[in-house]
Amino acid sequence: MYRKRFDGMNCSIARALDEVGEWWTLLIVRECTQGATRFDEFQRELGIARNILTARLERLIELDILERFPLEERANTYGYRLTEKGSELYPVLVALMQWGDRWLAPKGKPPVTLVEQSSGKPVQPMAVQARPGRKLTYHDVRFAAGPGATKATHAVIDNRNRRVLGDDG
Repeated sequence: MYRKRFDGMNCSIARALDEVGEWWTLLIVRECTQGATRFDEFQRELGIARNILTARLERLIELDILERFPLEERANTYGYRLTEKGSELYPVLVALMQWGDRWLAPKGKPPVTLVEQSSGKPVQPMAVQARPGRKLTYHDVRFAAGPGATKATHAVIDNRNRRVLGDDG
């Protein structure tokens, strides 16, 4: 099946989806954050076909989201772990989990609660926040041109701000 590529779009969300938008990708990253390092662990926990897992792991290495490392306990065998780029997907996973807990948990009962290791207190919900910590919705945020903005991006920004914020320009 053909999948559209977004790498030509001047949009960070679209480019990010080119790398992590396939659903097995974030589930593999999730497994890494839960301590999985070996091929058989990923395969067992996800129930993913071996050929698909092999392809996804290779792609994640190519994208520098995962790295391969030698396993000490098994000669000529490698494990997989998150790179810095991969580790920075953790807030994305937490935001998806919290959204799923709020809107999709059976009978409103999430299966897992995240708790800070040092304090034992629950992790706060992910949110876009103003400096004093006030939560913001997309109605509270203005788009502004970044250093990579093109002429088309400026038009998108102006259109978005007009439609969402009621700006006249």
